[in-house]
Amino acid sequence: MKKSVVGIIAHVDAGKTTLAEALLFKSGKIRKLGRVDNGDTALDTHALEKERGITIFAGQSVLNFDDELEVYLLDTPGHVDFSAETERVLKVLDYAILVISGTEGVQAHTRTLWKLLEAYNIPTFVFVTKMDFCRFSNEEILHKLNELQNGSFIDFSNAENYLDNETLAMCEEGVLEKYLETGVVDYNDIIRLIKRRRVFPCYFGSGLKGDGVESFVDGLKKYIVPFEYSDNFGARVYKITHDSKGERITHIKVTGGLLKVKDVVNYCGKSEKVNSIRVYTGEKYISVDEVTAGGVCAITGISSAKCGDGFGFEEAFSETLLEPVMNYRLVLPDDCDAKAFLPKMKQLEEEDPLLHVTWNSFLQEINVSLMGDVQTEILKAIISDRFNVDVEIDNGRVMYKETIDNIVEGVGHYEPLRHYAEVHLILEPLPRGSGLVFQSKCNEDALSRNWQNLILMHLAEKEHLGVLTGSPITDMKITLLVGKAHLKHTEGGDFRQATYRAVRQGLMMAES
Repeated sequence: MKKSVVGIIAHVDAGKTTLAEALLFKSGKIRKLGRVDNGDTALDTHALEKERGITIFAGQSVLNFDDELEVYLLDTPGHVDFSAETERVLKVLDYAILVISGTEGVQAHTRTLWKLLEAYNIPTFVFVTKMDFCRFSNEEILHKLNELQNGSFIDFSNAENYLDNETLAMCEEGVLEKYLETGVVDYNDIIRLIKRRRVFPCYFGSGLKGDGVESFVDGLKKYIVPFEYSDNFGARVYKITHDSKGERITHIKVTGGLLKVKDVVNYCGKSEKVNSIRVYTGEKYISVDEVTAGGVCAITGISSAKCGDGFGFEEAFSETLLEPVMNYRLVLPDDCDAKAFLPKMKQLEEEDPLLHVTWNSFLQEINVSLMGDVQTEILKAIISDRFNVDVEIDNGRVMYKETIDNIVEGVGHYEPLRHYAEVHLILEPLPRGSGLVFQSKCNEDALSRNWQNLILMHLAEKEHLGVLTGSPITDMKITLLVGKAHLKHTEGGDFRQATYRAVRQGLMMAES
């Protein structure tokens, strides 16, 4: 049986969860179709999701279609405030299903999702739903879709005559040459074009009424092909949750080899034993003894893995394209100590790393980063439900960042009694979006390699604040030019102070 990890994504209210319900019903996973407005869908299990009628947390199910195709279906949030959750799921997908509302067509957030699919190079099927009361024709919707990616969205929905061979052939030069010789496009070429994101098969119907769903499932069975995986063990962490007992659950995709209960996994220099393996369908799960490559599961026993960490041969993939742009202060009740409450917020940060929970030691307050008003309300509800604390969140502030406009040298000197360290740094601007880059050009005759590595570590360990507005710095390269140490009096902490002072002094000298 072919096995694949497929994510279903869409603009909010496009009909994504309804289509997921239809796919669950078609596979025999559920016996009765649930409805979003009734709050009884299989994948939206959290009370907040049922109450608001939107997907907030990524859900999972395993579907079998006629013993031909096994799909690990990952349902993602559609609301823009929870798009970071969607992005985390995209990093483990083999294929994606993009759901378009026939009544609304291509919307603003659809374009954002498309850019993410493009960035992560995910082959995509399109299902246009709500066609039972649509004001656009199939051709009009295809025309709008082809504005996203010119000439690649093709109607595959007609079972007898679903392919315009000439349009298909024109998606790649080699395929066109074969088509001109034979008059047909080879099945294997179609699979390859889909997998290489040259063609995006489109299907039309209604998830609520089940129209077009059978044709869509036939297309998935026909055109999804399994990926090849290594025999060596590897896995990617895409989600962290906590169950009702507070146990930490690590959600992974196995990208190579085999994972068994009681196996020891290595990540970030640590080794920990897998206590149990769960395969979820909605909020229910079954315990299994092993998961093979290509499978998605949740494991217990891993204490500190983060979203984006890699197990085995996999490397971490921490970079994200979507970032919150607003910062908020958490207002706690008078009888709740902010510093004591911080570890609980850090637990929520494990589940959503982009919360960026920070502690302001001067003001003794907790700050969080959020996408918008809906996420703000959901966060308050989660804190109340899980920790029984009613918090308020103040008006957000735009999260500005600072950079510099010229090249400067910053010097940091630290010499209290029996301590000594000196650091010279070159700060230079980089193009927008480059982030921070650290390097060393210091001669090892002037400063030994272990001290240089320590300085680079101190540069990276802290969020350095600019001098213009006190915002975090970005888009610059900081180069260690030279450093000085004393044979007797220099300790590790001395270089920390000297490094921080060098950055600060350089920023004071620069055009910010």
